[in-house]
Amino acid sequence: MPQPPPVRSTPARASRPDASMSLLTNVMDHSLDDGYAEAAERKKAAGVGGLPKTLRAKLGLAGGLVLAALVVTLGAAQARVAAPVVAKEREELIDRIDKETSAADRLEKSVDDLRDDVEQRQREALRQSGGGDPKDLVGILAGAVEVHGPGVRLVVNDAKEASSGGDADPRGTSGFSDTGRVRDRDMQRVVNGLWESGAEAVSINGQRLTALSAIRAAGDAILVDNKPLVPPYTVLAVGDGDTLSARFQDSADGLYLDALEENYGIRTGISVQRGLRLPAAPSVMVRTARPSSETAQPETEKGTS
Repeated sequence: MPQPPPVRSTPARASRPDASMSLLTNVMDHSLDDGYAEAAERKKAAGVGGLPKTLRAKLGLAGGLVLAALVVTLGAAQARVAAPVVAKEREELIDRIDKETSAADRLEKSVDDLRDDVEQRQREALRQSGGGDPKDLVGILAGAVEVHGPGVRLVVNDAKEASSGGDADPRGTSGFSDTGRVRDRDMQRVVNGLWESGAEAVSINGQRLTALSAIRAAGDAILVDNKPLVPPYTVLAVGDGDTLSARFQDSADGLYLDALEENYGIRTGISVQRGLRLPAAPSVMVRTARPSSETAQPETEKGTS
């Protein structure tokens, strides 16, 4: 007779209602894979976590743009506030400049009027001083009156083909590039030679010379009383034409001029003239200095010293 099956001592576990859905249950209970969890833990431990690099860069750029915009806005606001003040100060400065310019123009005109008056008074005094020939002689020597009479006409011009001077040439070391150029010292010797030969009045290119006239050089230009001259240089000298011409050509300065013509090709020509007319020299203001005394003086007197 067959034996009955043994009876279990523990009752059988009741099955879950979702036993047939074990895969979905496992996914719901364990939604994060262990590998992702481990990777996240490693990043956290290494301090690499947070936002991605591209996102951080974009956020940093946005923050910089916002800061720049804020600075520009504040600067524009400050400029807008300060603009009226700057414009007002500029207008005041322009007004002051205009006023000072007008005052300077008036003073310059006053100086010109006073100079003309002084020149006129000097000429009147020269006309009234002495009598006859002495009066005329004073005016001629001072250059205050126009002069006409016989004399000589001396023309000095640069060489047609001037050659460059070397280091051994004394004319090549005085600042001019060509030895065939007429220089200020050449004209000084010509004028001094004419005075020494008996000239009563001398002019260069229409510029009347006086005892205070200066012949200087500025670069390659020759200046007479700070007025530039252009070659050829025409020198007019009033005096006894025949005697003046002969004395000058025989003098050391006349021989010097001949040497320039022979050695450097400088062109010269002298002729006796029966009728020359030299203009009066411009008015020259002569100022002298004197030591100031310790005694009190009016400011007007000090200003005229």
